[in-house]
Amino acid sequence: MRGVGKSDRPKEPYTMKLLADDVKGLMDYLNIKKAHIIGRSLGGMVAQHFALNYPDNLQKLVLLTTNPQIPDEKAAEFIKNGRIEEIKQLTEDPEKAFWQKSKLLFYKDFRRKMKSDPKKKFYGIWSVEDLITESKKDPSTPQDIINLSNALRSHDILEKLHLIKNETLLIAGTHDRLTPKSSMIEIHKRIPNSKLHIIENTGHFLHLSRAPEVNRLIIEFLQN
Repeated sequence: MRGVGKSDRPKEPYTMKLLADDVKGLMDYLNIKKAHIIGRSLGGMVAQHFALNYPDNLQKLVLLTTNPQIPDEKAAEFIKNGRIEEIKQLTEDPEKAFWQKSKLLFYKDFRRKMKSDPKKKFYGIWSVEDLITESKKDPSTPQDIINLSNALRSHDILEKLHLIKNETLLIAGTHDRLTPKSSMIEIHKRIPNSKLHIIENTGHFLHLSRAPEVNRLIIEFLQN
């Protein structure tokens, strides 16, 4: 995504349409006519816009822990300010910033396991130390967050979700504090050809804390 990692970071306000167009542009460059699209959180919002704008280029859609709309300007501003503060903390003390943010991202029981052994490789794949190291690589700047937060203000497609006809898998967590399961339930109600899986005792980062289960659900959905 523009404004993230090693991607270009043009200093202009982004919109959801622009971010969805970027995905289509990448597919065109790679000569991919049709693809499964998987999106989580903000990526899930972009994926919803892609599904609406480019239905002929979409096979199956997978949405994890995401929202169909940002309630209002106040909510968008709150998210923006929270991310900017997070970046500030990251530059001062990456480890402290990680544990502070982890309260929003992981279910308390799993977070307890993480704190007990930051070196432990969960599922043989990642550790807390890995995540802290990753957070320091090409971090977003406050300007990047301002540009990206503008896209949130253009995200309200609740009344258009019924137009998504592709097979859709929805994965939600029972204790997601950022994108509550109620949002995913609402998406499920409105996308006609959708399946919803709610994973117990998980937070926003269920793709990490419950990686084997999440991966199995996605693979089975795409293979059937």
